[in-house]
Amino acid sequence: MNTKKSYTVTEALTKMQRYCAYQDRCHKEVTEKLKGMSMIPEAIEHIINALIADKFLNEERFAKSFVRGKFKYKKWGRKRITMELKLRDISPFLIKSALKEITEFEYLQSFHELAEKRNNQIKETNLLKRKKKLADYLLYRGWESHLVYEKVNELVQ
Repeated sequence: MNTKKSYTVTEALTKMQRYCAYQDRCHKEVTEKLKGMSMIPEAIEHIINALIADKFLNEERFAKSFVRGKFKYKKWGRKRITMELKLRDISPFLIKSALKEITEFEYLQSFHELAEKRNNQIKETNLLKRKKKLADYLLYRGWESHLVYEKVNELVQ
């Protein structure tokens, strides 16, 4: 027996307005949510157009807040942020524009603080393993490889 709730377009629109008001969303997230609510493609298109018209949905605003949040709180580098935005179907132009939210000074300062903090947390005594652990950590977080290897060689001697 199928117990999945069905929604009218008006109910789904109201639900999506609350969903988008809670935090900035991209078109892909909203579309996936509506598909999960078993909405038909015409209804999805109508709801998304209504959300855009009412300024609940804005890809540029989403991209900028995403960049600020992931950089400031998760300490992600530009490569990881770019990759995650591409996964959300954000255009290259918007990605480039959103990455301007991070100043070069803040970026490098955050990188150095993160690298030093992580280096102090690593208990490994073997220098090569220590370098690998630090480099892997920083690369996973999306920092550029030339910065990572330069910093690893500086910190681990």
